[in-house]
Amino acid sequence: MSRMSRLFEIFFVSLRLGFISFGGPAAHLGYFREEYIKKRKWLDEKSYADLIALCQFLPGPASSQVGISIGMIRGGIAGGIISWLGFTTPSVIALILFAYFVTGGSFADSGWIHGLKIVAVAVVLHAILGMGQKLTPDRPRITIALLAAIVTLFFPTAVGQIAIIIFAGIIGYFLYRNQEIPEIKEINVSISKTIGVIAWVLFFLLLFGLPLVRQFSQHLYIGLFDTFYRVGAIVFGGGHVVLPMIEREVVPQGWISEEVFLAGYGATQAVPGPLFTFSSYLGAAIDGWEAAIIAVVAMFLPSFFLIIGTLPFWNSIRRKSFVQAALIGVNAAVVGILLAALYDPVFTSAILSPIDFVIALCAFGMLHYWKISAWAVVIITAILGQLASYL
Repeated sequence: MSRMSRLFEIFFVSLRLGFISFGGPAAHLGYFREEYIKKRKWLDEKSYADLIALCQFLPGPASSQVGISIGMIRGGIAGGIISWLGFTTPSVIALILFAYFVTGGSFADSGWIHGLKIVAVAVVLHAILGMGQKLTPDRPRITIALLAAIVTLFFPTAVGQIAIIIFAGIIGYFLYRNQEIPEIKEINVSISKTIGVIAWVLFFLLLFGLPLVRQFSQHLYIGLFDTFYRVGAIVFGGGHVVLPMIEREVVPQGWISEEVFLAGYGATQAVPGPLFTFSSYLGAAIDGWEAAIIAVVAMFLPSFFLIIGTLPFWNSIRRKSFVQAALIGVNAAVVGILLAALYDPVFTSAILSPIDFVIALCAFGMLHYWKISAWAVVIITAILGQLASYL
């Protein structure tokens, strides 16, 4: 396959995922696994789990970073950019249109939107079962996963999640440091270590330099870029954590009212893709589509620097025996974190009645046992959700 054909493939696959990936980060990882790992075999299960573990450590939107990483592994830096464009474009366009045309209403309460929340239950459960078979095959790892799920539910914060991963790595090291580590499949990364170092330099240069530039310029776009870049560079825990942080940045400055902010938050729940694309809504509401593009690029740019800076070193890091032992524990904890996410927010926000649970069971059966494609299950479940709203 030629390089151009590969890039087109990355774009159209990620674009389709961008249209159907409802349900938040945990569901995104389930969709990625179904498409990239099981169907297309761009990565093996172990490498995919290691990538998730890596992105959990980095600030920014973990699921989007996994998608960007897979794009870069498949097609270099251009592949990562194209993968991100495909995955985020549907929600960016939808949210810009919301900012222009939607003034309120009950769109987010539509039956088909609720059906899309329900399908996330099936997608996440399907991913947990598949990953659990590979990553928690024995009692110690099952125990790590269960403890990680319990602690995540009691301490649902970014700090708590990072602490869980660190402790799971320590436990994995002590339990498996003397175990013979099987040969791991090397991830094909075409990015040089020199480019990686440059990416880290640019990451910190913008993080500390933009506030200084902002002191000498009152231009709105510089202020927007600085604000959204800084938030994207320092937030851990994903979209639900980033929203209150952004609110403190844009509402007190008078850029946007509290009412308009909350309306956008509701709209963001009704679109697929990463919650970080909420930045496009805010940019459009503040100063039109140009500001929307600036906001969303600034929000995701730190993730690109972090991924480009880390991937060239990841193969040599993950090959070390003590890192592999720690990753055994970390990967088990990732299964537990996904298990906790299955309950809250995925299950609690979607399953509100017995009919919702029935639809979720049907979706899971279609996905897990009948092996129907995820995009088809999404469409069927949206239709079932709309029909259920008439009952």
